[in-house]
Amino acid sequence: MEKQVNSLIKKALNYNYIILYSCIFMSSFTILSQNKKPVISDFKIAEISVSGETVYGAETIITYSGLKNGESIIVPGGTKISAAIKKLWDSNLFSSIEVFISKTIGSDVYLEIALNDLPELKNVKVTGVKKSKIKEILEENKLVKGVKVTENLITTTKNYLENKYRKLGFLNAKTTITTSKVNDSVKKTRVDMVVEISKGSKIKVKDIDFTGVEKISQMKLRKTMKNTKRKNIFRIFKRSKYIEADYSEDLKSIIDKYKEKGYRDARIVSDSLIKNKDNTISLKVEIEEGEKYYYGSIRFLGNTIYSDNQLNQVLKIEKGDTYNGVELEKRIADNTDPDAYDLTNLYQNNGYLFSTITPVEVSTNGNIIDMEIRVTEGKPAYFKNITVSGNDKTNDPSIYRNLRTRPGQLYSKKNVVRTIRELGQLPFFDAQQISPDIKNVNPTDGTLDVDYSIVEKGSSQIELQGGYGGGGFIGTLGLSFNNFAAKDLFKKDAYKPFPMGDGQSLALRLQASRFFQTSSFSFTEPWLGGEKPVQFSTSISQTKQFLYNPLTRNADKDRSFNITGITIGIAKKLSIPDDYFVLSQAISFQYYALNDYNTGLFTFGNGNSNNLAYTVGLSRNNTFNDPIYPIGGSSFSLSAKFSLPYSLISDIDYTELKNERDAQVDLISQYSNSSSQSELDIRNAASERIGEIDQLRYKWLEFYKVKFKGEWYTKIVGQLVLKPTFEFGFLGAYNNDRGVIPFERFFLGGDGLGQYSLDGREAIALRGYPNQSLSSQDGGSIYNKFSLELRHPITLAQQTKIFALAFLEGGNSYNEFINFNPFNLKRSAGIGLRIFMPAFGLLGIDFGHGFDPLPGEATKSGWQTHFIIGQQF
Repeated sequence: MEKQVNSLIKKALNYNYIILYSCIFMSSFTILSQNKKPVISDFKIAEISVSGETVYGAETIITYSGLKNGESIIVPGGTKISAAIKKLWDSNLFSSIEVFISKTIGSDVYLEIALNDLPELKNVKVTGVKKSKIKEILEENKLVKGVKVTENLITTTKNYLENKYRKLGFLNAKTTITTSKVNDSVKKTRVDMVVEISKGSKIKVKDIDFTGVEKISQMKLRKTMKNTKRKNIFRIFKRSKYIEADYSEDLKSIIDKYKEKGYRDARIVSDSLIKNKDNTISLKVEIEEGEKYYYGSIRFLGNTIYSDNQLNQVLKIEKGDTYNGVELEKRIADNTDPDAYDLTNLYQNNGYLFSTITPVEVSTNGNIIDMEIRVTEGKPAYFKNITVSGNDKTNDPSIYRNLRTRPGQLYSKKNVVRTIRELGQLPFFDAQQISPDIKNVNPTDGTLDVDYSIVEKGSSQIELQGGYGGGGFIGTLGLSFNNFAAKDLFKKDAYKPFPMGDGQSLALRLQASRFFQTSSFSFTEPWLGGEKPVQFSTSISQTKQFLYNPLTRNADKDRSFNITGITIGIAKKLSIPDDYFVLSQAISFQYYALNDYNTGLFTFGNGNSNNLAYTVGLSRNNTFNDPIYPIGGSSFSLSAKFSLPYSLISDIDYTELKNERDAQVDLISQYSNSSSQSELDIRNAASERIGEIDQLRYKWLEFYKVKFKGEWYTKIVGQLVLKPTFEFGFLGAYNNDRGVIPFERFFLGGDGLGQYSLDGREAIALRGYPNQSLSSQDGGSIYNKFSLELRHPITLAQQTKIFALAFLEGGNSYNEFINFNPFNLKRSAGIGLRIFMPAFGLLGIDFGHGFDPLPGEATKSGWQTHFIIGQQF
C-alpha cells in the first residue's frame, strides 16, 4: 500500500543530527545516577562495525567516515564522531545515520555505525496531464531512473509543478507525490513514484475594478488590458482567464496608457486578487493618476551633423503638446521596429554607431516640462571585417555577393537589417536563425566587425503533387535543386549527392493527367558572370494534350496536339525608384502541332501554330524575413507579353477573311437542321473552309497579355499575419479581325493545379469551387481576383514549418472585355493548413465554401476540399 513519502523517508538533509550514544557500559562501567554529572573519558577505537540496509561495503563506509581503529576519541562530547556523521550526511546517500557504542573493555571502545541508504527511483507515473507533457515534466524535475529520492526532491518537484500551472492560470493547481517501496531481488532500496497533478479549471476573471481613476474611464482601462479580460458570454476571440505574467504585463500597459495621455506620474498603488465563491476571481487595482503634463521648450544639444530643424522633423513634438512618455521613447529609439523613423536610426543608418541620444527633463514649471535632447554623436564607424559562419555546403562567394555590408564601408544599421532579410529570402538558409554578431567594436579608431551566423537547410526538393481537377487526377513528379553548382558537373568528388554551393537552380518536372502530359527542364543562374545581380534563366518543355470526348467523358488519345517550347530570360535589379525593383525580360517560342484536334477555338484540327513572344516585367519584393512565412513587406509584379504585329506586315486581308468566315458560319447555321446529303456537303465544306481560314489567322499567333499581382503582409499581433492579394489578367488582340488567340488563356477555380501545361494557359486558384470551373471550356481572356488571408504559425522550425490560415476570396473570368465586371464575383471562404518540409516543399489542405453557383447552374458550389502537395504560392 502506498503512503506519503514524508512518512517513508526521514528528514535526511536538515542536519538536525540525532546522535544516539547508547553507552552500554558493562559491569566495569559506573551507571550514572540522575544527580551525578556524566563522566568524560578517553577511549581508543578497538573495532568499527556497520549495520543497516545499505549496498555500500563496510570498509567503504568506515573509510569515508574518517574513523579509524586505534584512534583516540572522547565520549561523550568529542568532535570526531560528530564530524564522521556530518561527512556521511553530506554524501546525500543515506536516509538515516546513527552511531552506537556496542561495548567497552577497559579503555577500548567498540563502535557500530547503523545507517540506511536513500531509496533510488525506479519508475515514475504522472497523472492529470496529457501524455505529450509527461516527458517535459520528468526532464524539468530530473525524475530519472536511479536518482536518489530525498525530501528535498519531493518538495522541490511539488512546488515547481504547482507554481508552473498557477502561472498558466490554474490557480487551484495541486500536486500530490507518493512513493511505494519496491520489493524485488535487487539489494538496493528502490521506490516507485506517483505524481498526481490536479490542475483544476482555469480561473476566470469575474470583474476588474479600478479605484482612484477620473481622467481615463474604467472601460478604456479594461480595453488597454489586452491579456486579462472579464468573463463575458459575447467574447469569442479572447477568453477570460487569469495568468499572472499576462496580468503583470497588462498593469504596465495601464501605466503606459496614462503616460500617453500626459500623466507621467501615474502609478499602481496596489492591486489585489479576491477569490469568489463561484470559483472566479475579482481584481482590484488602485491607481494614483497624478497631474497632466505638457511639453514646454525642446532644445537639442550636441548635434552638429543634423540641424535642429532636421531633428525636429523626426521627433515631431512641439511646444504645448501633451506629454507622451511612450511616444517620446519611440521617437528617440523604437526598439520594436528596426525600420522605425526615429532619431537613433537617423544617426545609425548614416554611420554613427557610437551615437547616443538622451532626453532629459531640465525643468518643470507646474505641469510644463522643458526638455533637452542631448546628442553625443561620436565619430563615424566603419566595417572592418565582414564574415559569414555556419555554411558547410554553400560556397562563400554565393553568400558574400548578397551582403549589403562591405569592409571599409560606412556603418549602416539599415544595411545590416537588409542583409539579414535578403539572406533569409535565399532558399538554402533558415530565415529564422540568421543573426548578426557585431564584435570587436572599437570607438577609438571607429571600426567594428560583423559575423553573419547562418544555418543551412535542405535546399533540394522532391515534388510529389496530386489533386483532382478538370475531370481527373493531376499528378506531378519533380526534382528541384536550389543550390546547384553547374561548374562542378564533371567533378566526381562534388556529388554529395549532387554538385552544390553556387546558388543556381535546376529543375526537372513530369506532370500528367488523363488529358495532358508535360515534361520540362529549367536552369537559373542568379548572378550571371558573378559580378552583378543579373539573373539568367532558360527552360525547355514538351507537352501533349488530348481532346475531351463528351460522349465517353474521357480523353481521346487519337486526337491531340503537341507543344514544344523554349524560353530564355534575363532579370536585373534596379536602383531607381529603389533597389527592391527588378526588371525582367524574356523571349519565348512555342510550336503547336495539331492532330485532328477540333474544338470551338481550334477549328483547324490538323495544322500548326507558332508563338514567338517578348515578355517584360517589373516587380518589387521587400517581404521579410522567411519566404515561407513572411511577416511584413509587400510584393508587386506587372508583366506584359507581346507578339510581333504580324497583321501590319502581312499582305493578308484579315477583314475579308473575317467576313468570309462569318459567311461560312451563317451557312452552317442555315443548314443546321437539314438532313439531305447536298446540304450536309455544304455544311462540311463550310466547316473545312473555316478551318483553313483559322489556320491562316493563327499560323503566327498575334496577341498581347497583361498581368498584375499585388500582395501585402501585415503583422497584426504577435505572429498573426494578414495577407491581402489582388490579381488581374487580360489577353487582347492587335487586330480584332484576327481575334483573340486560343492560347495563353486563363482558367479560374480550384487549387491552381495544372499551371504547368506550358501552352501559355494559366490555372488561377480560387478555393471553394472545382478546378477550372469558373472559366469556359477553352479558358477566359480576362479575369480578376481578390483574396484576404489570415495566417498564424504553429511552428517555424528549420525542418518543418506549419501554419494555419483562414481566407475570404472572390473572382471571376470572362471571354470578352465588354462583359467584364470587377464587382461580379464568385465568392468563397474557408480554412486551411500548410506544412513546409525542405525535401518535399509545401504541403497543404484547404476547405473552401463557394457561396455562388457555377456558370450555368442554379445551386451554390458549397464545400470543396483542395489538396496541395509540393505547390508553392
